[in-house]
Amino acid sequence: MNPIELLKSAFLGLVEGITEWLPISSTGHMILVDEFIKLNVSEEFMNMFLVVIQLGAILAVCVLFFHELNPFSPSKGREGRRATWSLWGKIVLACLPAALIGIPLDDFMEEHLYNSVVVAAALIVYGIAFIVIEMWRKRVLARRVEEEGVVPGSRPAGTHFARPAEAVEPTEGGDFGAITRVEDLPLKTALGIGCFQVLSLIPGTSRSGSTIIGGLLLGCTRSVASKFTFFLAIPVMFGASALKLVKYVVLDGGTFGTNELAIMGVGCLVAFVVSLLAIKWLMNFVRKHTFIAFGVYRIVLGVVVLAYFLLLA
Repeated sequence: MNPIELLKSAFLGLVEGITEWLPISSTGHMILVDEFIKLNVSEEFMNMFLVVIQLGAILAVCVLFFHELNPFSPSKGREGRRATWSLWGKIVLACLPAALIGIPLDDFMEEHLYNSVVVAAALIVYGIAFIVIEMWRKRVLARRVEEEGVVPGSRPAGTHFARPAEAVEPTEGGDFGAITRVEDLPLKTALGIGCFQVLSLIPGTSRSGSTIIGGLLLGCTRSVASKFTFFLAIPVMFGASALKLVKYVVLDGGTFGTNELAIMGVGCLVAFVVSLLAIKWLMNFVRKHTFIAFGVYRIVLGVVVLAYFLLLA
């Protein structure tokens, strides 16, 4: 085992743990990192590693929200267990669109879409989308206060999938929406968010970014959109990792020696620890701030990625 390779793996785990949960595209960052930090492994192993390292990140969600996601918790009564099973039903339903489209097209997308131009364009387009959506929400909030004379918090204009809810006080950062708890997420809204997740099949879009945008447009608060995004990641990441592992072992004839196992272990461990911190930070951030800062960051990163690879061409 080469200590330098383990340090490289740890750095990749750090990048994965931060960018997987923030709506800034882990793929865009990994493309840049891979230009400067290359593991001494086969191309087949590297392609698999960049996906399977997500297992460390998703384990953080399972740990942080274990009670909320565990239908067998002894502290939950019949209603609590029923609500948890209902939540899992919404998670599975929301994952179906991306699975039905993504699995058959996986090889095609990997061959034709995983390039710097597509990633940069997706970073910029969805960065602009975050800014536009948050500015729209701000206008909706101001209009309800000024024109309707009510405390905002009910369904913003245009959120046709949202179920009406009683008005609630917006947070300090103006976070509001018809759906203020994940438990109250209607099935059709969950499916709508799942349809937005299909957009994340395009590299550079960001899985968390596409589903958060979907949640905001469909009437969720920023907190609910973010939390449901974390939950959606569980079956998505486990499924994607299993698919990559099968391809690596069965189709590519890959093996796991001591070096490969050590690289995988270190990368996943660091991704897990960093994800714990990133998820907690994001949940606190969205209660007080909009996603505009992430939108600006995405645009800047997209320009940097595009400029860097165009200069190399």
